[in-house]
Parts: sequence; structure tokens; C-alpha cells
Amino acid sequence: MRYSLNPNRTILGNLVSRFTHRQANSPAEATDKMAKVSEKVSSVIDQSDYLSRDLSWLKFNERVLDQARGTQHPLRNRTLMERLKFLAISASNLDEFFMIRVGSLYNYLDYHKQRVDYSGLREVPFRKALFTTAQQFCRDQQTVLTNELLPLFAENGLQLADYESLTVEEQSEATNYFDRAIYPTLTPMLYDYTHTFPVLLAKVLIFGVVTQNPDGADLQSLRSEDEDDRQRLSFVQIPANLPRFVSFEREDVIVFVPIEEIVRQNIKKLYRNVEITSVNLFRITRNGDFTLDENDDDEVDFIDEVRQKIKNRRLGRVTRVEVETDGKGETSSPWMLNLLKKRWEIDDLNIFESQTLLDFSAFWQIIGHPEFKDDMPRPHAPVPPIGLGREKTDDIFEIIKQRDLMLHHPYNNFEPVLQLLEQAAEDPHVLAIKITVYRLAKRSRITEALLKAAENGKHVSVLFEVKARFDEENNIREAQRLQKAGCFVIYGISRYKTHTKLLLVVRNEGTRVVRYAHMATGNYNEDTSRLYTDIGLLTTNEVYTHDISEFFNVITGHSLPNEYQYLITAPRDMREQLLRLIRVEADNAKRGLPSGICIKVNSLEDKQVIDELYKASQAGVPIRLIVRSICCLRPKRPGLSENITVRSIVGDFLEHTRIYYFHNNGDSKVYGGSADVMVRSFDRRIESLFYLADQRVKQLAVLILNYNLRDNVNSYELNEDGNFQKCEVLNGTQPLNMHQQFFEVTEKEVMEARLFDPEVKPAEVAQLEEEYQEGAERAIANI
Repeated sequence: MRYSLNPNRTILGNLVSRFTHRQANSPAEATDKMAKVSEKVSSVIDQSDYLSRDLSWLKFNERVLDQARGTQHPLRNRTLMERLKFLAISASNLDEFFMIRVGSLYNYLDYHKQRVDYSGLREVPFRKALFTTAQQFCRDQQTVLTNELLPLFAENGLQLADYESLTVEEQSEATNYFDRAIYPTLTPMLYDYTHTFPVLLAKVLIFGVVTQNPDGADLQSLRSEDEDDRQRLSFVQIPANLPRFVSFEREDVIVFVPIEEIVRQNIKKLYRNVEITSVNLFRITRNGDFTLDENDDDEVDFIDEVRQKIKNRRLGRVTRVEVETDGKGETSSPWMLNLLKKRWEIDDLNIFESQTLLDFSAFWQIIGHPEFKDDMPRPHAPVPPIGLGREKTDDIFEIIKQRDLMLHHPYNNFEPVLQLLEQAAEDPHVLAIKITVYRLAKRSRITEALLKAAENGKHVSVLFEVKARFDEENNIREAQRLQKAGCFVIYGISRYKTHTKLLLVVRNEGTRVVRYAHMATGNYNEDTSRLYTDIGLLTTNEVYTHDISEFFNVITGHSLPNEYQYLITAPRDMREQLLRLIRVEADNAKRGLPSGICIKVNSLEDKQVIDELYKASQAGVPIRLIVRSICCLRPKRPGLSENITVRSIVGDFLEHTRIYYFHNNGDSKVYGGSADVMVRSFDRRIESLFYLADQRVKQLAVLILNYNLRDNVNSYELNEDGNFQKCEVLNGTQPLNMHQQFFEVTEKEVMEARLFDPEVKPAEVAQLEEEYQEGAERAIANI
């Protein structure tokens, strides 16, 4: 029975010992068996012209984990806390992966539905390939923590310790904390012949406690001489609202003790006069993937259905069990583990062994400790948008009327968007505000502005997407607040998820009514605008505002406009419009005309678009793709995609911008918007892409793509075999970290930015620069 670790060692020592002992004593053949997929499966994957969506996502999480390594990023010089942050992010990402993507796979497996992955594998062999890759990733996480991060703890003034490493006074304090705060929240839940299997929550720490029934027990089921019949199993869940670490401050170090070590030390208090055979710590992940059925009921029933689905998510089938093991890779009770596998219909692939802590996302508590705040880099102060001259103005309406204004977050502040809404809420001339909402900040200034506008008698229409994954409850709550205040609220559109980001303000300016619009790639969330890279366009251009008005009529009513001039929308015709633009480039290449495609998205998965890009590549079109996470296109394959390169950028900010660039024989067409190149974006979501009509705005988008392609600090290149390779600073070249460079962009760099030559002729460049400078001076003079 294991209650505590060696009193002469810290957790660092124990974890290193456990990990190295396992590596030294486990046969290499066993590791290879778990790490490699069968030769036949590997062959199918390698021969496919497409990369698996789910395996590609795991590759993305490897790049996130790579940020926690020190040797791979000598130019970054990240602090320990920064590296712990990326380790924690990789853990949170993996939780969601097992909830949604693996959950979706089990929706096929459990109901015996057929599924063929992009890799060419059917559902059963694909499950093996997926879990084998995920198992290796988890081992990599443990290696990074054990070999690279834990050895740095001491020199950074912190220590991860077990109960026995504490002083007598600290042990007394820990015991008092258990008795006072932890013990009252714990409830042993017995499972045997007379007790049903309890509901175990996902993503919380759980102790499986195996006890021995006393001899001579007066129960028929205990009279068997079989040892298994004499064991009883109960579960103790540690509430998620308790801090994961208990900290003790010493003169030169802060000691963090995991809460499970304190519970383990005191767990006998829950089982008085009972013999404990083993205490086993584990954590489960459940299927969180759900879809809503179509129905014709009213919106109240729809909200009730969403709430019921959220509850069902908490009880979904188990997709992963993380279990604590000893230095030999063995759990304290194989009997308990076998029982859980039978109960949840899982096997060894679903069991993820850990010789370190369970749930690395717990490190957020240490990262956020006041003592280590200085170890996190202070955010760079946002710079004014090109042409605005300052971040905040006395009258945002006047600024927007003068010219289209592109905001590039987080380099530019989100303040102009907030000011537009807040000024509109108070302005007596504003008649109406219309907005689509997907995710909001927890204390949202957006919500407060809309409430103020409704209070001031303005017509406020809000399309609130209550199906935004993991934000459903917050969105329902905020939407109902707005509805009670008198706003016209729509809770999503039938089977479609509203993902577009649009805002329209209607203002009576005496002789005419002027419409002010904002279109964006990111959410109306002032918190994430400081962490995610996005673009947003502020404009009074009547072509945009007319299109957006028509679009709002579609999604709030029953209008069916003939066409949009500056918008491309889904599920209407976005895929077909993009396919047409790709074909134009292919036709130009075949005719010997200049051509080129550059697309920056979060994910690229739609087969029809991928096939069209393959054809364009074979026609000679140079194609540059910047894809942050999932990429199912296989680049650089001879005869298929030789002219396609794919890079992924992972660094200080989460890349969220979507930009679509088509050379068009020198008269380039550039779009920004909310949509990725995915089946769900084209067929199951309400999305929009907006054409960048203003030449200066277009040039800023070109510069963004240019820097993305030149970055050699945060970038990874995708090889033909599906693996990513870190970009290096070559001899004779300078490092370019675009996450820093965008804070220093000049107007000259914007106007001279290029992707494919020839593009804009030099004389036109000079004229644009002159006009740009004159416009900027007028804008500043009018502030």
C-alpha cells in the first residue's frame, strides 16, 4: 500500500527515478510494440494522397509541446513559466481531443457505423493508429517534464514535493488543511453486489480504493475462497474546485504539494477499521461530441435540448483512462483496472500510464502564483493601426467614414471595436445595432454595450450561437440577459452553427442614414483579442454595408438575395466560389500568365478544395499554405503537389487569422473572414469571407502573409511524409520573429509588400504611397 513517497526525496527525485527505472528495465520490444503501427497500416497511411485529420491534429499538439523544450528554440530563450504554460496547453488540448475527436470516432465504433479516414483506414485499424500515436505523445510529455523542466525548478525558486518531504510544521499544516477543507468534501462511493456503479466525473482526480473484506463476513457473496470475491472497490473523487497544489513558503523556495499526495496520506480516515489493499489514482475523459437533432419546436425547447446535451456530455462513454503507475509501469491494482476496462468497454489502448503527475494543465496554478508573475513576459503595448495615428479617438464614426480601417490583433488594440459599440449605445442618432456572437469574454464589454443600447431605446438584434462548443452555458446565460433587456435575440439557425463575425451600426446623420460595419476573423471577445492573431475591417463602404444588411436579413428572416458583391457566404456557395478562384489561377498558369495562391487558415480539410489545389499545382501554380493545426493536404508529393508548400506557425500568439490570396494575373483578389477550409465550414456553418477592396487594406493583408512565409523563429514546414520540421535560421540570414515584427511595421513596408511577382507596377506603388500618406495626414488632423 502506497501512501507516501520516500521521505528523503522530493517528487523530482521520485519522478526521475521512476521514469529512468522504467526506461532501463522495460524491454525495448515492448516500447516498440506500443509506439509503432503495424507495417500494413503504415503502408496504407503512406500511400494515401491525404493526411488524416486526427493524426494531423496530434502533430499540431506536438508542435505546441515543442514550445516547452529548451534546446529546440535557442532564439526564444523562454522562461520556465513560459515553457510550463505550453506543457499545460498541450494537456488541455489533448483533453479536448479525446472528448471531441476520439468521442466522434466512438460514435461510429459503438453504433457499428462505417467510417473511412482520409488516411484510407477503416474505423478499427484507425483507432489503433490513433491511440498508438497518442500514447507516444503522452510519453513525450512526461519526458519533457521529467528531463527538461523539473530539473529547472530549484534554480527558479520552487519545488514539487510529496508529503514526506515537508517539515514537521508543514505536515501539521497540511493535515489540518485536509481535516478542515478537504475531508468534508470527500465521499467514498462503494461498488459491489449491493451498490450500483457510481457516476464518475470526467477530468477530475479519482482514487480507486481496494479494500479487503473481513474474514467471516456475514454476506453470502463473501463466503467464496476466491480472492477476487473478497475485494471491494470504492471511489473517492477530489472536487475540481479545490486547488490542485497546496503551497508552503520557505525562505528561498516555494514548495508545492499536489493535493492527491495529501489525500493519499490521510485517506485511511475515510476507511476506519478497514484493511486497504491498494490506493490507485486515475482520471477519465468522456465523449463530449454531440449534435442537435432538427425539430420544429420553439426556441425554449431548443435551449432545453442544448442544456440536456451538456448534461449528457458529463455522462458520455469513457474514451481515455489516465492511471498512475509505479517505477515499473504497474498499477497498484490490476484487478481494479481490469474491472474498469470491462465496465467501460475499453482495452489497453485506452489506458494511459503516467509515472509523473496526472493532468499537466494543473501547472496553470503554479504559473499564476504571484511569486512567479515576473517570470512571464509582459505583453507588448499595442501600436496604433496603420493610418489611424492613435488607438482611441473622440469620434470613431468620423474616423471610419474617412477610409476603411484594418485592425490586426493583438498588435493593434481591440479598443476601436469596443468604442464603436459603446459610442453607438449612447449616441442618440444611432437607430439600430446588429451583431453575431460566437464567444464572449467572461465580463464582456460587448454585452454591456448592447444592454445599454437597448436601455436607450435602440433596436438591437443579436444572433447568439448557443452551440459554441464548451461555451454553451455562458452563451445561453448572456443571451437571456439581452433578451430580458429588450434585445431581439436569435438562438442560432436550425442545424447550422453561426460562426461568422459581423457587426452593423445604423446611424441617422440628418440628410442620410449611414451604416458602419465591422467584419472579422475573430470573436467579439476582448480577452482573446490580446492572445489571438486576427484581422478586422471597419468600414462605411456601401457595398459592404448593403451586403451585410442582406446577410442579416437572411440569417434573421427568410430573405434570399440574388448575390453579394463583396461577401462570399456559407453554406450558400463558399466552396464553389473558392474552387472557381483556384481554377482561374490554374488556367492562368496553363496560359503562361503569372499565378499564385497563398492561404492562411487554422485548418485545411475539405477534400474538394484539396483536390483542386492538387490540380492547380500540377498546372504549375505556386501555392503557399499557412495552416496552424489540421492539414489533410499532402505537400511536395511528386506528380501530385510538387508546387505546394505548407507551414505551421506556433509561438507567443495563437494564429487565428484567415486570409485567402489569389494572384489573378497581377490584379490580386484577397479575402479575410471567419471560415477555414473545412467541410463543417462550407456545409454546416454560417460563415462569411469579405473581399478586401481598399488597396491599402489589401496591402496590409499581403504583408501579413509575407511575414508568415518569412518567419524562421516560430515556423514549421510540413514534409511529404506528414511530419513537420522546425524552420532554422540559415547562415547569412537574419532571424524574423513575426510575433515581434508586427509591432514595428511601417507604412512603407506595408505598401512594398509582395507575394508573387509581377503584381502592382512600381508607378502604381508610388502613387498609392503618396495617396496613403495624404490620407493618413488628413485622418490625424481630424482627430
